[in-house]
Amino acid sequence: MTNTTNGKRTAKVKLTLTKRTVDNLQPADRPWIAWDDRLVGFGVRVQPSGAKSFLINYRIGSGGRRARNRRIAIGRCGLLAPEEARRLAQELLGRVARGEDPAQERADSRGMPTLREAFAEYLTANPNRKTSTEALYQSQMRYCLGDWLARPLDTITRRDVEARFHRVSQRNGWAVANHVIALLRSVYRRPCVDHGTLRNPVDLWLAGGGRYHRAVRRRISTPAETLPRWWAAIEAEVTVPATRDIFWFGMYTGMRRGEIMGLHWDRVDLERRMFRVEATKTGEPLELPITRQLAALLERRRLAASAGNGGAPAWVFPSSGGSGHVVELQHLYHRISRAAGTKFWFHGLRNVFITVAERELMLPRSLTKRLVNHARGSDVTESYAADWSVEQLREPAQRIADRIDELAHGAATVPVGSGYPWPAPAVPAAAETRFGIAP
Repeated sequence: MTNTTNGKRTAKVKLTLTKRTVDNLQPADRPWIAWDDRLVGFGVRVQPSGAKSFLINYRIGSGGRRARNRRIAIGRCGLLAPEEARRLAQELLGRVARGEDPAQERADSRGMPTLREAFAEYLTANPNRKTSTEALYQSQMRYCLGDWLARPLDTITRRDVEARFHRVSQRNGWAVANHVIALLRSVYRRPCVDHGTLRNPVDLWLAGGGRYHRAVRRRISTPAETLPRWWAAIEAEVTVPATRDIFWFGMYTGMRRGEIMGLHWDRVDLERRMFRVEATKTGEPLELPITRQLAALLERRRLAASAGNGGAPAWVFPSSGGSGHVVELQHLYHRISRAAGTKFWFHGLRNVFITVAERELMLPRSLTKRLVNHARGSDVTESYAADWSVEQLREPAQRIADRIDELAHGAATVPVGSGYPWPAPAVPAAAETRFGIAP
């Protein structure tokens, strides 16, 4: 926090640092420093979290505006009294006056970690991170920043960050560039706390005018235009029936790809016409009704599983890979797009489902969000309302599936002989325990 008067930068907050004045310093939305008015270069850094630490600021060598600026942490407030911190600051500044560089000496004694070491610490700091997320971070670090892994953190500059951001943007796209630089910024945060002289190069790049790319969401044509093309292309290009059913499942439910591919048979209840997904992006289990279209699809998968020689698989969409279920579909997107004459991506099925629900059928947004497992957000009124039950979702889910059929096939109904609508089994009225979980 500084003021500028006649072009000269001056400290905005200067006061005598005592226990009372330090305790009264309030955090802001970014770190700031209150300087002592009795000892030049001695101050307290206040973090947004409320943590405070004493520090000194000095210029090496003979001093002067052109000399390199150094900053070194003395200790945490609360563990160190202001009077003791001021005494230590005087000793350190005395050494500076004799030509020494305490910050460099401390860095040499501790050893600046490399990017590889800092990244490893970043991963271990959060053991609850999803395996898929950790694999994504490791992949992006390896392919986009791999040549930096052996570099000490204090050798990576804001100009390095800027050049790498533009390089990744050109080679891998805007979204990847944004994510890689944001990951680098997060990796630096812990070492910057441990090493008082270390500055986060991404923060410096942003402070110097750097900007992430603006997020641009893909826009699709209306479902009436898109669905017939995608349907015909999937029929023509996806020749494996089980794989094709993953696309149909996504079309009829709007679920995320990973949630579908990880569906377990012990979470499917065809008799009650409902299923449950445990591993979701929001972390909340998802329980949904089975429409006629899904009943036909799941019955096909069950018959195919029972006809196999390897015994009944645990997964609805099994694979011989290590995970036990299908994990990769991206290789089919280009073929589907080419056959459809319009861009296809799996998440587009989710967009179509939501559009049909909210624009074609004018269903309430809270209901649509429940069907696709969107986070509720901060709407207070919506958070007070009771959650939608599976039985309340059954009729609107069926309306959406039927409307998707109409748009995809250009007809009001689809013949039962096609295998998509399925005779609806009777639904018991009494609520019972489902999937081993009480309702």
